[in-house]
Amino acid sequence: MNHPPRFQRRGFTLIELVIAVAVVGVLALMAAPLLEVTAQRQKESELRTALRQIREAIDAYHRAVQEKRIESPADATGYPPDLERLAAGTADVSTPDGARIYFLRRLPRDPMNTDPTLKPAETWGLRSYASPPDAPAPGDDVYDVYSLSDKTGLNGVPYRDW
Repeated sequence: MNHPPRFQRRGFTLIELVIAVAVVGVLALMAAPLLEVTAQRQKESELRTALRQIREAIDAYHRAVQEKRIESPADATGYPPDLERLAAGTADVSTPDGARIYFLRRLPRDPMNTDPTLKPAETWGLRSYASPPDAPAPGDDVYDVYSLSDKTGLNGVPYRDW
């Protein structure tokens, strides 16, 4: 007749549990920097996309002025006067019904700007056509945009220079 031992081993010992928790803790500490890099890479991807969308919209606005679809003074550069105009639209003078031309569905925010109280247009640095590329400054029009962040990307280039 087989009798079960009086003390059967069930579960884990305290030492085994402590070692398992320590191993999980070390793995979590090793993963934390990787998660930070992944989050920064995601923000950088959003920044690239937003810059591309805005710059393409600025160029499309300029082409529409050159095609005489948007009314513009003769002495103007043909670039939009502000970023909001790209999403708000402007009258298409080439159509008799007065339709509007929209260049963006919505103006994206700078993902590197963390201030939620700012409007999307206020999160970007503006460069006018008259300002030099090495010292961008706002003016009568919007020729280009850049991030106002003073941080540097994973590629070593400051976000302002993207």
